[in-house]
Parts: sequence; C-alpha cells; structure tokens
Amino acid sequence: MRNMIKVFRAMNDLTQDDLAEQLGVSRQTIINIERGNTEPSIKLVLRMARIFNCKVEELFME
Repeated sequence: MRNMIKVFRAMNDLTQDDLAEQLGVSRQTIINIERGNTEPSIKLVLRMARIFNCKVEELFME
C-alpha cells in the first residue's frame, strides 16, 4: 500500500517529529509508516486524515 503522508506533511509544513507528537507516537513510527514498513491502525489513519483535513483515500492508495 502506497501512502502520501510525506507529501501531506510537506504541504502542512510539519516535520516527522511534529506529526508524531500530534499523533502521540514516536518519530520512528512515522518513518516506518511513510516507508511502508508498518501499516497504521485505523484509529491512527483517521487521526492523520483529521490533522491533514483530507480523506483517508487521499493518504493511502493501493
């Protein structure tokens, strides 16, 4: 599954640390999600979509 988290972070001027802090996870978790090494929980995906003010489908694609 491909994701656009890095793109949305850049558009919102957020670092990996910033996003991790807002989500209550570690920076390493964000790195692993962006690289596709880890699939985030539904709860985390919904929180990311809320932070970026976008649809889940815009963040993650098959």
